[in-house]
Amino acid sequence: MFTKNKNKYISTTALSKELKMNVKEVFQVFLNSGLIERISDNWVLTDKGKKNGGIIKKHPKVGEYIAWDENIKTNDLFKSSNEKLLNATALSSHFGVSKLKMNPILSELGLVQKSVKGWTVTKLGLSIGGKQLEYDRTGVPYVNWPESILTNKRLVETINELQGNAPLVQETPTTTETNSLGFRDKYEAKHRSADGHYVRSRAEMLIDNWLYMSEIVHAYERKLPIEEDVYTDFYLPVGKVYIEYWGLENDPKYAKRKQEKLRIYEKYGFNLIELQDADIQNLDDILPKKLLKFGIQAY
Repeated sequence: MFTKNKNKYISTTALSKELKMNVKEVFQVFLNSGLIERISDNWVLTDKGKKNGGIIKKHPKVGEYIAWDENIKTNDLFKSSNEKLLNATALSSHFGVSKLKMNPILSELGLVQKSVKGWTVTKLGLSIGGKQLEYDRTGVPYVNWPESILTNKRLVETINELQGNAPLVQETPTTTETNSLGFRDKYEAKHRSADGHYVRSRAEMLIDNWLYMSEIVHAYERKLPIEEDVYTDFYLPVGKVYIEYWGLENDPKYAKRKQEKLRIYEKYGFNLIELQDADIQNLDDILPKKLLKFGIQAY
């Protein structure tokens, strides 16, 4: 016997009223969750949206529109929708930096990336609560943040560094940092590269010199933009690329440290270039090819 579907379906507008949210916010929640997508200025229901109770209904006056099983209002999608979010201007005001510099700082930390117009959130940015939004009239993307970003360790450290307020010594280093400091203490940075960086081995000096002579801006021993205290050998702001030189492959402790760092790079989806001893004498052949994969052209 045919059983009539008793589910009640309501429009997104009606749903927003029941949730006491702005209808644009509800559309944004669905967009961020992959339940709908924007095609030629029209909202289109995705397969994921159908699985979550979305259907297409027709109205004699307005035509086709997306409707939702009314039970979706209890979905976890809306549990955090009322959380206060901060835009880049609010962050710049809180930290006392120019509003024009805030997104570039977030970009340097790998939390956002520049799009053709506006800014888009990265995988790392999503992991700390970044919300991808877009301006209604222009469609330009931007990112808002939960209040917890105000105490994000790496962001606070970076702001302090840029403002010249960074502490000389961290009072209570973590185990990871202690191990890292031990390694850096053991191998003193006494090799001076062409750009003035003091590095820990002749191989690192050759890498640094190659980057400098190729006019590629780089940092040496830059802390990764994560909660864990881990340092990369070289960091290239253009392309958000990290370079690791593995020079002590036969040392068991070093090998363990290497595997842990590789796990972290993979966890956060960072762009990584790995160099071995055999690569050092062929940097002119090897590095341009590796860099080009990340959109960086070496001359």
